[in-house]
Amino acid sequence: MIVAYKNSTIYYTDNGEGPAVVLLHGFLETSAMWVDFIPELSKNNRVICIDLLGHGQTDCIGYVHTMEAMADALRAVLYELNIVKAKIIGHSMGGYVALALAEQEPALVESLCLMNSTFEADDDDRKALRARANEMVKSNFENMVRMSFANLFAAESKMKFKSAYESALEIALETPVQGYIAANEGMRLRPNRLEVFKKVKGKQLLILGQKDILISVKNLKSQTKDTKIILEELSEGHMSHIENKSDLSYLLLRFIEK
Repeated sequence: MIVAYKNSTIYYTDNGEGPAVVLLHGFLETSAMWVDFIPELSKNNRVICIDLLGHGQTDCIGYVHTMEAMADALRAVLYELNIVKAKIIGHSMGGYVALALAEQEPALVESLCLMNSTFEADDDDRKALRARANEMVKSNFENMVRMSFANLFAAESKMKFKSAYESALEIALETPVQGYIAANEGMRLRPNRLEVFKKVKGKQLLILGQKDILISVKNLKSQTKDTKIILEELSEGHMSHIENKSDLSYLLLRFIEK
């Protein structure tokens, strides 16, 4: 299904009935990443999956897609569907978008799960890496995507889940260059939103991979120590929906239950 938005369209899926649960994919992914989870999650809930700006079947609307701009697009879909509050699960970049929405319109975000994601801003090294990647991708898109994507999986997972890895890589390679650059720049510009996360009224959940080279479990543990944020660790890397599917499914079902 699609929603018209700023002379473009946003693609989404809508399954089940009940309290709203919104699933947001990460960078170089699409709403298809959730396909194996929807049947279980939608048994007692209305599950909305959205292709974020410049990904999947959703258009680019500029050359910088800030997390705030992506949250605006997400909100347009929720308004179209008359959803006034939702439990939101965001994978990686999807978590950054969910935090931006929670800052813009706290009442919409009933509970929030950051999955293989963080409330932290990029440090200077990471910002420099993103800026360099955005230059390199203009002339060497496929190699850059392949290299970026390889870092998302624990080393052994690339072989253990070879078919799923290759399928996810194919989807990543379909991302338009403009979508890559716009999202990467948006992530580079995002602020630290720990205080936003702490103010979410319902459940606050972090799901992290012990072998994730992009996110420091140790840092996030220390920063959330004296808060009501629950931190759950899974055994593998950044792609828990592939590498730890069964354990993740259990955690997500617990998160959305009353």
